[in-house]
Amino acid sequence: MIKRFSDHAANERTFLAWVRTAIAVMAFGFLIERFDLFLKYAVPQLAQQQIAPRGQAFTGQAFANWAGLAFIAIGVAIIVLAGLRFVRTAKDIDSAANVPSPGERFDLALAGLIGLLGAALFLYMSRAVLPVI
Repeated sequence: MIKRFSDHAANERTFLAWVRTAIAVMAFGFLIERFDLFLKYAVPQLAQQQIAPRGQAFTGQAFANWAGLAFIAIGVAIIVLAGLRFVRTAKDIDSAANVPSPGERFDLALAGLIGLLGAALFLYMSRAVLPVI
């Protein structure tokens, strides 16, 4: 039997939960980045309008492209950090010394960043849906 098996299993489950979350964040970023293709094929009347190319000034579509890329980059960062934390926690479980908690500041900062991106996307989409006053 592996020494402290339940602690190692919990560490692995936590790592896999972070990886699943990162994959979901990256998939959402990809969806945002490629949403113009969906609109082009799903809504035929919008197909007549020309979608702004990537080289033009900062438009709503450019915002969606940058937001999508930001979500993908955050997902990659989550996977890298989850891997580092997994390895460090595995070493801490095996050590005999008491190790302090790494804290939750970075986790809260990541959650806040994702929340800000989500709020910005909400404002962007609400401007497209609601009439301008």
